[in-house]
Amino acid sequence: MTEHSKGLIVLAAGGTGGHLFPAQALGEELVRRGFVVHLMSDERVRDYGSKFPAADTHVIPSSTILIRKPWTWPGSLFRLWSGYKKARAVFERVKPAAVVGFGGYPSLPPLIAAQRAGVVNLIHEQNAVMGRANRFVAKKVSKIASSFPKIVNLDAALSEKVVMTGNPVRDLVLKSAGREFAAPTPRQTLKILVFGGSQGARFFSEMMPKVFRELPDAITKKLSVVQQCRPEDLEEVTAVYTKLGLKFELQAFFANMPKRIADAHLVIGRAGASTIAELGVIGRPAVLVPLPHALDNDQLRNAESFSNAGAGWIMAQDTIEPGAFAAFLTRLRYQEDELNNAAEAARAQGHPDAAQNLADLVEATIQTQNRKVV
Repeated sequence: MTEHSKGLIVLAAGGTGGHLFPAQALGEELVRRGFVVHLMSDERVRDYGSKFPAADTHVIPSSTILIRKPWTWPGSLFRLWSGYKKARAVFERVKPAAVVGFGGYPSLPPLIAAQRAGVVNLIHEQNAVMGRANRFVAKKVSKIASSFPKIVNLDAALSEKVVMTGNPVRDLVLKSAGREFAAPTPRQTLKILVFGGSQGARFFSEMMPKVFRELPDAITKKLSVVQQCRPEDLEEVTAVYTKLGLKFELQAFFANMPKRIADAHLVIGRAGASTIAELGVIGRPAVLVPLPHALDNDQLRNAESFSNAGAGWIMAQDTIEPGAFAAFLTRLRYQEDELNNAAEAARAQGHPDAAQNLADLVEATIQTQNRKVV
């Protein structure tokens, strides 16, 4: 920690993009305000955390507790206990002013350690449904920051702790915000972006070729597709799209996904919290296919919030029929007003100031706690 810093704040998050991206966004804002940031996560952080604005990153042992597999509990609890001891040892050394958790089991050991050590601690819930890790610590945290106006499964007794901040998005996303949206005329090309992360790429690689096969030639000729595919699916999907005469670009990973969203007229993808947040800030309509059988149906709840605002449409993976999907796209293709209105509604759902709101809450909570101590 530098001599002129305002203090050190630890951000604790599960090692997936859905947890790390909002943590990164808060970290960027806190650094701008003069704080030093440390990150605590699991081993997966090496895949996502390269651009995280942390002065130090601590890999904390953790484990998911599988309710239906009780024979795994001893090992899981031992790893969580090991994570708690490591986090506590780090806190004794670096003396954080606050710990902010973003969900996922790797956030549990740092948050429990913070509570035991008397360190200010908050959580941020990205989804419309609170995850298990956040539920576990919610009663003892100082504040609960929310991405949505309502957390569906929140204990009513905790409602006074909740502050609606929105879901923070990275600076990379903010750079793509503000670009105007204009639905294409029938003579112009409709640009579709398809992505689904590791759990969605396979489904979309199998489904979208079937959908595009059902499109009329008049639609196909004025269609441009950018799609994320698993490496093992690239060759097969390329062959289908080439045969259809589509303009397309396929990649296993897009480093500039926010720009790709901004370039699109329509996004087809999952309904993870970060996806919803980025669609809102950038202002793009979307067909959302929530991850089926997800714990607590968090993606479905996220998608419902987005679609109920008029910003997009929901399609259930288990009931999607290629011909019907193609008919939907064909109709939407000629409804410029519907696309323009959906884009406007999406932007109205966005919270480009969410990172600032959350940073304000963190600072205010630290100051309140300090006054109580004095």
